[in-house]
Amino acid sequence: MTSVPMPIPSRTQFVLEGIKHRILTGQLTPGQALVETELAAQFGVSKTPVREALKTLAGTGLVVMSQYKGVTVRRVDAEMACEVYDVRLLLEPEALRRSVRRGASLDAARDALTRADGATDTAERSLANREFHRALYVPCGNPLLGRMLDEVRDQAALVSAVAWAATPSWEREAGEHREILRLALAGDAEGAAAALHAHIASFVRRAFPESGMPEGAETAEGAGMPEGAETAEGVERSAAAQVAEAAQVFGTSVRGEDGRG
Repeated sequence: MTSVPMPIPSRTQFVLEGIKHRILTGQLTPGQALVETELAAQFGVSKTPVREALKTLAGTGLVVMSQYKGVTVRRVDAEMACEVYDVRLLLEPEALRRSVRRGASLDAARDALTRADGATDTAERSLANREFHRALYVPCGNPLLGRMLDEVRDQAALVSAVAWAATPSWEREAGEHREILRLALAGDAEGAAAALHAHIASFVRRAFPESGMPEGAETAEGAGMPEGAETAEGVERSAAAQVAEAAQVFGTSVRGEDGRG
C-alpha cells in the first residue's frame, strides 16, 4: 500500500512560513539563535508547532540544529554558496532551455519581474526575484527537474539575502533578468539559457570572490561544455550530462520529457 505524506498542520505551517520569511528577508540573521519559547510567544502558539517548523526548516537547509548550541539560522560562506549555486548552474539553464523550446507560457515570470521592479523594500524585491526564477524553470515539462531546483531554492535565497545585505546589486541583476526574459520570449532557447548561466555564475563570483568561481564560468567554455557543444546535438548531450551529474547529488535520476533516460 502506497503511503501518503501527512500534510503539515496549519499552525506549524503558519510558524514555518513566518520564520522562513524572517530569515530570507534578513530579520533573522545567519548564526542567530532561534529559541522555541521566544518564537512561540511571538507567533502566539505552543512550542510544539515551533519545534516541528524548525525541524522542517533544518531539512531545507535554512537552519542548523545542534545538540549543544540549539537551533540557529544557517551561516553563509563561500563554500555553502558554491555548493548551492553549482547545482543551480547545472540545472536551471537547462530547465529554462526546455521551457522555451516547448513554448511554455512565461507570464508568471513577466509578472514577477514587474513586481520586483516596483518593490519598495528588500523583502518584497527578494520574494519577487525568487518567483521570477521559479517561473522560468517550473514549466520545463519535467516535474522532477523542477522539484530538484525547488530543493535548493530557499538556500539560494538565503545566499542572496546575505549578499544583498553586504553589497546591494539588485539593479544590475534586474537588468540581467530583463535580458533573460527578452531572449526567452523571443524563442531563443540557447541565448536565454546562456544568459541565465552567466547571471547565476557572475552573482556568486561578485558576492563571494573567495569562492573560486572562475572568470569564464559564464561562458559555454568556462562552464565546462565539451567541444562541439555549439551544435544543437552537442548542446543536448552536454545538457543531459549536466542534469545527470546534478541528479547524483540528490541520489535520484531525471528522465527526459519523452520518458527516456
